[in-house]
Amino acid sequence: MATFDLQIVTPDGSFYSGPAERVVCRAIDGDVCILPRHAPYVTALGIGEVRITIDGKVRRAACNGGLLSVARKNEVRIVAITFEWAEAIDHDRAERARLRAEESIRHAKDASELELAKARLSRALVRLKVSQ
Repeated sequence: MATFDLQIVTPDGSFYSGPAERVVCRAIDGDVCILPRHAPYVTALGIGEVRITIDGKVRRAACNGGLLSVARKNEVRIVAITFEWAEAIDHDRAERARLRAEESIRHAKDASELELAKARLSRALVRLKVSQ
């Protein structure tokens, strides 16, 4: 199957660099699927699951926003705020984060605190989903 060069980076450095056959991820306006020879494209990423096909196998990850770009040279880059492979997610820790976020939502003092707590809950829920 045809591939493209995929590079995933986070503030901590290079996360993955190599060939991929397909990337499905959550953009801010919905899911997007990138295949080889995709037209040049740039979008902001939302909080959500990423599914990457490498050597015919799908790897799942949790992504906490960032940027996706497709260059003319069949190069795809994901610049993510955070990115975790499913097998690296600590399910118990994610569950504790969910409980803390729900508690923060119940006790939010203003709209700003509420929005921050909702974002934390969204991240925790994605990590829980991907870790299963």
